[in-house]
Amino acid sequence: MLTQNSDLQLVLDLAGVFIFALSGGLVAVSKRLDVVGVIVLAWVAGLGGGVIRDVLIGAVPPDGVTDWRVMSAACVAGVLTFFLHPRLAEISRFVRVLDAGGLSLFAVAGALKALAFAAPPIACVVVGVITAVGGGLMRDVIVGRIPEVLRRELYAVPALLGAVIVVAAAHWHHLTPLVLWLAVAVCFVVRMTAVMFDLNAPRPLRTGDHS
Repeated sequence: MLTQNSDLQLVLDLAGVFIFALSGGLVAVSKRLDVVGVIVLAWVAGLGGGVIRDVLIGAVPPDGVTDWRVMSAACVAGVLTFFLHPRLAEISRFVRVLDAGGLSLFAVAGALKALAFAAPPIACVVVGVITAVGGGLMRDVIVGRIPEVLRRELYAVPALLGAVIVVAAAHWHHLTPLVLWLAVAVCFVVRMTAVMFDLNAPRPLRTGDHS
């Protein structure tokens, strides 16, 4: 049973921040923002979900504004994206793969940190999902596009699965590093399968235009 592992929590957070920050930087590049805009959007995408998570569970001030390690990871990702983006072909595809990676890591990291703060199981699942979608949602709103979570394939559902696996494993006293990485893998595979096969949550039937 994994009750508290700050090193593993830090690894999940750093990896999630860096990957989501890369996605934010690439979106900024696709919108032709300047270097400041790229770094800011990378910071928002990488740290936004974690900041929301920490506020919800009472871990204040949030790591995203106090921990130099996660802040540095976001900034480094932004700088790397700004200078290396010409070598990245098909930017939109990279954004979606990186987004799936960040989604998976943050869903697990969010649920794990909520468990460490003794939040109820349902709250841990909700926090995991919000952590996973928060940064991407803020990123998309800033650049003026409908957030991925509201319009593209299955998005919140994979995060929900990842968070549920973590919380269920904790409930049954089988929360190990292997289970955590399995939850990350499940979330990533489901998300990328949805992207590849254009799988979507049900949408309202078209009934004609209404004024």
